[in-house]
Amino acid sequence: MRFTTASRIILLTAASSLCFHSSLTAVDAFHLAPSSSSSLSSRTTTISPSCRTTHFTSSSKACSSSTSLQSSATATTQQQQQDEPKQLQLYNSLTRTKTPITPIASPQISMYTCGPTVYDSAHVGNFRAFLTYDILKRTLLYLGYNVDHICNLTDVDDKIINKCNAESISLQELTDKYTNAFFDDLEALNIIKARAYPRATEHIDEMAKLILDLEQNGLAYQSDEGSWYFSVSKKEGYGTNLVQLDPDQLKKGASSTTGGGGAQRAAAAGSGMALDADEYDAEKEGVRDFCLWKAYKPEFDREDAIWDPVVEVVVKTANKNEEEVVETRHIGKGRPGWHLECSAMARKYLGPTIDLHAGGIDLKFPHHENEIAQSEGANCAPFCNCWVHNGFVNIGDEKMSKSKGNFLTLRKACPTAEDVRAYRYLVVSSQYRNPLSFTEAALGAAKGALKRLDRIQVMIDDALKLASSSDDTNEDDSSSSSDTTTSAIVATVEKELANFEVAIADDLSMPRASACLFSIVKAAEKEFKRVAKLKKEEDSEETPSLDMVGLVRVQEALKQMDQVFGIYYEVPQVKGEEGAAGIDDDNVNGGAIPEDVMDLVVQRTAAKDAKDWELADSLRAKITELGFAVKDVKGGDPIVSKV
Repeated sequence: MRFTTASRIILLTAASSLCFHSSLTAVDAFHLAPSSSSSLSSRTTTISPSCRTTHFTSSSKACSSSTSLQSSATATTQQQQQDEPKQLQLYNSLTRTKTPITPIASPQISMYTCGPTVYDSAHVGNFRAFLTYDILKRTLLYLGYNVDHICNLTDVDDKIINKCNAESISLQELTDKYTNAFFDDLEALNIIKARAYPRATEHIDEMAKLILDLEQNGLAYQSDEGSWYFSVSKKEGYGTNLVQLDPDQLKKGASSTTGGGGAQRAAAAGSGMALDADEYDAEKEGVRDFCLWKAYKPEFDREDAIWDPVVEVVVKTANKNEEEVVETRHIGKGRPGWHLECSAMARKYLGPTIDLHAGGIDLKFPHHENEIAQSEGANCAPFCNCWVHNGFVNIGDEKMSKSKGNFLTLRKACPTAEDVRAYRYLVVSSQYRNPLSFTEAALGAAKGALKRLDRIQVMIDDALKLASSSDDTNEDDSSSSSDTTTSAIVATVEKELANFEVAIADDLSMPRASACLFSIVKAAEKEFKRVAKLKKEEDSEETPSLDMVGLVRVQEALKQMDQVFGIYYEVPQVKGEEGAAGIDDDNVNGGAIPEDVMDLVVQRTAAKDAKDWELADSLRAKITELGFAVKDVKGGDPIVSKV
């Protein structure tokens, strides 16, 4: 058995909490200033009147004078004037509207995201969430914000314990294995890492503190068996933040002997919401109460997944001359509930109130709704100002999930480096809130798009090398003049860059951003086709030259846009799931379209753009002869597949 180190919690009496309550009002006024009121206008945060907790660093600052708060606000305002980031609008699940994001301390943005449960390899559906976090963070950085990102790792729960027992290995060995695989996959997908990836098992003290805070505020209780539960009926507004639950429906069929757990499961199942099945025990007082701490069960639990945290409680009174009363508390042997860790970690690393919280749409209830209840119940402050949720990845017409058995890990779905880059592009070019279908055709289209992007980069590089090595470059500088006013390409680039920035700032409208990207690519392709056509004309009297100024600007623009897209990179080689080379270009092709076929597809696209229909038809015939079919998609890249 493992014991955590003793922790100290300061719990104020009602009299001494007056400073906290008055200061909280000032802090909230600063946090929820007029500039941020639009994003929170439709939501009223209900703080328990019994809130007496102020042991965390951020809240202790709330007891400082109003003068300090005003100085802080003034300093923040001055900093904003010096370096004001561009505005970003996001769809906020809390307000159910698209509103400008208003950070607590701009340009700093605190961002918490839900990480994996490390009992197995993450699947491509999971990685849509992590790629959504990445696009959100890259966009914030592009627009001038500084992002402090924390992503948790769940390394203890029922699924992990069951797998440890099945494979006869320790909890540490199992979770380390899949944690390392997760980090390898993040690197393969070119995802910018968070500042920290805290593990649940390393934050038991913080979770014990949060439970006792909730108990002091009348929101948590311990059952006869030793488990701790959150009392939902005592938290006003529960189930109405990110979702709209019907309390009467949840109570239907409640059993007097079981506390109604079956009724809640049935009600939630009927609404399509997720539930944590092992949280509904006979010891609960209320039908909707959820588990904070699961008491040790010898018949199920393992010694390497059990803790008995010791907490020293310092109780202060209104009279400063009285000595402190120190009480030692044991919350009991056990392990944390799933929801508790995120509230504890967010508070430790980012403070009681954060700017952004992101996760999959399936986490809205119960997980995120429970996070709000825990955090606001313990901290007596709003938990998160903006919630961002991404849509599912579907296989056929069904959501991809491990429970359905229709999931594909990244390494199985994308066995080559080309596949991995294509999956990244497929996800980051989609609208994050909509469902995304993972199909061979969709991945093929993404590969075709990347081929086109890579090809134009190579063509521009070759042209620049040729221009720099030409003996007569200085004699005829008309094509490489630094005067951009005569370049039609430069005009197109500037227009599309402006459109690109408008798109990403409008709720991460990446389909529009992708259209801007390819408008720039098309301008460069047209320039190469123009010169190639002139060279073929026998009666041409002078050698045609490329608009090098325009092409250089194209290259710069692609690099600038890639700060958000993140698609120009070398995919690192990692070990596959069975120890063999997995994500590696040296592997078997894995169904990728051959290079010569893609060359013909690109040439056919160029011929169609030039309205050379005869050439386009002949190229299609050649593609068919090689055993492939090409299907044109209105407004998008052609889809290539085997015949």
